[in-house]
This record gives sequence, structure tokens and C-alpha cells, in this order.
Amino acid sequence: MHIHILGICGTFMGGVAALAREAGHRVTGCDAQVYPPMSDQLRALGIDLIEGYDSAQLEQLGGTPDVFVIGNVVSRAKTGAYPLMETILDKGLPYTSGPQWLAENVLQGRHVLAVAGTHGKTTTTSMLAWILQDAGLEPGFLVGGVPQNFGVSARLGAGKHFVIEADEYDTAFFDKRSKFVHYRPRTVVLNNLEFDHADIFADLAAIETQFHHLIRTVPSTGRIVSNFDAPALDRVLTRGCYTPVQPFGLETSATGTLTASGEPHDFAVMRDGRKLAQLTWALQGRHNQMNALAALAAAEHVGIDLARGTQALGRFENVKRRMELRGTVHGVSVYDDFAHHPTAIALTLDGARRQLPARGRLLAVFEARSNTMKLGTMAAQLPGALADADAVWALQPQGWSLSDALAPLGERARVLDSVDALVADVAAACRPGDVVVGMSNGSFGGLHGKLLDALAARAAQGA
Repeated sequence: MHIHILGICGTFMGGVAALAREAGHRVTGCDAQVYPPMSDQLRALGIDLIEGYDSAQLEQLGGTPDVFVIGNVVSRAKTGAYPLMETILDKGLPYTSGPQWLAENVLQGRHVLAVAGTHGKTTTTSMLAWILQDAGLEPGFLVGGVPQNFGVSARLGAGKHFVIEADEYDTAFFDKRSKFVHYRPRTVVLNNLEFDHADIFADLAAIETQFHHLIRTVPSTGRIVSNFDAPALDRVLTRGCYTPVQPFGLETSATGTLTASGEPHDFAVMRDGRKLAQLTWALQGRHNQMNALAALAAAEHVGIDLARGTQALGRFENVKRRMELRGTVHGVSVYDDFAHHPTAIALTLDGARRQLPARGRLLAVFEARSNTMKLGTMAAQLPGALADADAVWALQPQGWSLSDALAPLGERARVLDSVDALVADVAAACRPGDVVVGMSNGSFGGLHGKLLDALAARAAQGA
């Protein structure tokens, strides 16, 4: 079968492309920005890529594809923005969404373990896939990042289990349900739930409805692993739950809750006051402690005991762009992190603070790039989210004043208009022992590499 994917360079659609190619299909695709690293990964798989959405590309494909898989980047909001989509509709050519194609061609008949939530989906999905792999189950997976234990974001797997990052974002312009409604999981992780995606959801209640739709699809023989420290998830479950629930959390004392005792990098896994396992690993932060509990509980549902699961996590190497050390120059360490929601920013900085050198400072560099942050919806939450940093730099977005939003931080915060200006200012302020965390859900204009180069240049000049 020939599959042509519109919006192929997104992390999810790129994963779908990789799975389709591994399954033996001919896969081609197009995107408005065909660029590394996804473009390199896809071409390495033998997938031909076309820049843009011009309908003339149909002539380049050597015949009409059997099906077009449409990413949610494609819209009909602007007339003529996606001429290829208009041609598909005009000619009545077969098309489907990425989640629907995945459900019908990859997930059908498998034990699907889906990880949902506002934060921690990618890391928890990666942890869970690694626990299953370490136990010899050879799972398939699709992750919205690259787990360093695997080196790829998606694979079919030889076993019956498939682990998937279950996103609440909408499916496609013609299907406004959340992606995860398509997956029909048997094991579900509900990591947490807060307001996000202000571009498509009016409020938190609207997102809770989508999560309720998800749990309606889980069989009575399945399992829901739910964070009992999250009030929004309590409301979702109260609306109707038809599946046994395994609670986890750090604050709750509910009977049967999987919880932790100790520091995030070395803690006991507990249930009802009994120690069941010990996890010692390289990750920091309470959020990763919670992610681990969720992954362990989900793996337990498919027969992997907690002791075996913690042994696997002791060898977990995290995910690219999750507190990924990009380099150290003249005693200054530069990290890259995907955090973009205020809660995720606060959790990332909390974890970074725990691994600071004795006299080091924590310097945060932030880009308000997500659709929600571009709207300024969460501007008021940013000072609190960034409060743990000794100094803050941010890139000014269009449409609202980030300087005004960060005013409560006083002289600790600086807002500049370009990445190059940020790099110069941060580099000038750095001193040995500092930890710099650059946070964005995009490439941030190459900030991390540019900063390391600037620090190297200053060191060479003796500055």
C-alpha cells in the first residue's frame, strides 16, 4: 500500500510514518518545514519527503496513493493554505487521520498501554516501554520523543503489547475528538490533568470530558492507573468508571495507593505502608518520581512485578530534550528541556535545583512557544513557575508583553527580542558552577548550541 502523509515531520506523524514503513508499506509525505532531525530520520527509512502542500506534488508520486493520512496541522481555516487537501476533497480521494490509521493497522488485536496527562507523557511512556523491553516482552511503542534506551521514537515490536503516548490534542480538522479516543487501550495511565491547549479547549471542563471519553473505552478487565493527587482526575473518574483503578501519588493516603518514600533519586516504592521495591537512578525531581510510580503500576498490570520494574528503571537513560545535558564549557553546564507549560517549567527547575553544584546558580532561559503560551493564557502563572531560578531570560512573543508578566520577578528577569540577544546576555552573565536550562517545545533557534559556542569564545578570550 502507498501511504502519503500530510504533516509528516511532526513527532506523532513521523512516528506513524516509521511504523507504516516498518510494516512494509510505501510511505511518502509532505510538510511545510521539512528539516532535521525528523527529515533525516525519515529519509534514512527510505521515505520520500516533499516540501509544502501544493497539489502538483501528486504528479511526483508516480500514481495516486492508496490513502492519504492527514495530520492535525492541516486546516481549512485559511482558504488555499493547503491546496493538496482541497484536491483530495474535490476528487473524493481516500483519507484518514493518523490516530485512526494507527488504530486500524497497528493497534488492532494488541494489548495497548496508553499514557495520558498534561505533563510527563513522553517520559512515562518511555519508562513503561523500557520496563517491558527489559522484561523480554519486546513491545511496540510510539513516543513523542526519542527514548535514549531505544534511539528511535517508534517501532512495531515483536510482542503483543504496544505502548503509546496518548495525546489529548485533537485528531484532525475533520475529527475534533482527542487522539487518544482512537486507541482502545487495555491499560491506561492518567498522569495528571490541568488546563492546556487553549487554542482548542475552552476550559478545563472540556478537557475532562475528553478524558472521560477515554476511560469509557477501557474494558472491565483492564486497569486505570490514576494520579490520586490530581483533583481534575478525581472529577473524571467520578463521572463514571467501569474499570479497576490503581491509584498512585505522593500526597494521597488512599488504600492501595502506590507511593514513594525518600528522595526522587533514591526512594522506596510503597503500598499500604509496606516497602515493595527500591529505586536508585540518575533522574531528579518529584515529577520523575511520579512518572516512575505510574510506569511501574502499568507494568504490574501486564505481569511485571515492582522489583523487576525498579531494576529496569535503574538502567533508564531518559528521553532526549528532558533535562538533556548539551555540554559544559568553563564550568557552565547547559541543559535542554521540553518544558513549556508553567507546571512543567516549575517541575523542571525543581529537578535542576537538586543537581546544582554547591555554589552554582540556576539560570532559566524560556521561550513561550506552545499554542497556549502564544495566546498569553497562562502569563500570570509564569512568575511562580520560574521563581526557583536565580535569574531568568525569556524571548518576547508576539501579541502580549512578557516583560509585564515577569515584572514580579524584578531584576531577576530579562526579556529580549531575539535568540542572539539572549545568547549574548546569558553568556556574559554566566560564571563557573552555573547551570543553564533552556526550555522550549521547539528548536529555540538553536539557542543551546549558540550558547555553548559563545561560552567557548569567552573562555578562549579569558573573559
